[in-house]
Amino acid sequence: MNAPLAERMRPKKWEDFIGQKKLVGESATFRKIVDSGKIPSMIFWGPPGTGKTSLARFIAEKSNLPIFQLSAIDSGVKEIRSVIESAKQQGSALVFIDEIHRFNKTQQDSLLAAVESGTIILVGATTENPSFEINKALLSRCQIFVLEELEKKDLEKLIHTALTTDEVLKVMNITASETEALLYFSGGDARKLYNVLEIVTNSLPEHTHNITNELTEQILHKKILYHDKKGEQHYDIISAFIKSIRGSDPNAALFYLAKMMEGGEDPSFIARRMLILSAEDIGLANPNALLMANTCFDAVNKIGYPECDLILSQTVIYLATSPKSNASYLAIRAAQKAAKEHAELPIPLHIRNAPTKLMKELNYGKDYKYAHNFEGNFVDIEFLHEKLSGTKFYEPGNNLREAETRNYLRKLWKNKYGY
Repeated sequence: MNAPLAERMRPKKWEDFIGQKKLVGESATFRKIVDSGKIPSMIFWGPPGTGKTSLARFIAEKSNLPIFQLSAIDSGVKEIRSVIESAKQQGSALVFIDEIHRFNKTQQDSLLAAVESGTIILVGATTENPSFEINKALLSRCQIFVLEELEKKDLEKLIHTALTTDEVLKVMNITASETEALLYFSGGDARKLYNVLEIVTNSLPEHTHNITNELTEQILHKKILYHDKKGEQHYDIISAFIKSIRGSDPNAALFYLAKMMEGGEDPSFIARRMLILSAEDIGLANPNALLMANTCFDAVNKIGYPECDLILSQTVIYLATSPKSNASYLAIRAAQKAAKEHAELPIPLHIRNAPTKLMKELNYGKDYKYAHNFEGNFVDIEFLHEKLSGTKFYEPGNNLREAETRNYLRKLWKNKYGY
């Protein structure tokens, strides 16, 4: 068999899928849709190596549909039109587009008529939020299905299944007493895991039938696992970029920005990541960072390459040299956790809305004190349910701007929240 292990292990029936139970489980809505044969156009959104391509191929085979596969990295409008013409000749076909978020508006628009008429059933795969990366006209014609990151138990099951069921591997009688190194080098990506496993099993010393962590590391370091194919380092570079800005290193951040631009990365993708970072990692330490990042996002979408490189560069330097605080991030996560744990708690009567006479008779809004009627535009009343009274979600960061905020809150609330 010349096909790689990842290809040989693609699921042939529902029971072959490992993970994604919300989609492929026996009572899952997605599974019922596919079994019905009435396949809509859809977008799969999830991390790399979670089964997006396998699901697309499985749908085509189960529905007896011809399948055409395009990559948004290598295909343009010409290739799209050619596939649509071929689909017309077939009557209908499933068109799978990997990394569809990399298609520009013109490319996405070229799919609309064929999707609308049913000439093609579009299945797009993306690692980015479709709400941001897919235009609204195309998105409205597709159903979104979210694939979750594979858990450790899922990845270990993939290893065991491959070793015991694959026609090539099972005759080698190989076991894996330790899997941590295999999982580490795969990074949670099922496709990479199969590639890593295949490299290791093909490189085992003679008469060796057990995979250990030490053996895996020795083999993979010799084989130089890290390839440099187009798009392969996409996630490593954006990770290094974000971490460099978070770490206040403008020089490293500019280097990774340049590396992404040289690789043809979508400037709106870079700008959107900085927009998120400005709130998550800078926050109230410098509120202007969010304004700067938002302006950058708008500008690069208006201008594009090559001129937008100056706008991206200016924003990178500004964000990297800004004081940092994740206090807002931690605050909303803590509040979300509390909201889930105390979902049953009612809103205190005195701060409820009272638009009707009946509501007023039920004491809605009673004893509420309007802050602007008091000195300093502040009055000490309780806004949380008594069970949560005094609960502090926001802890100001250790920076000049939030130090002022801490002093202000301490002056208002005295010792109530421990500021």
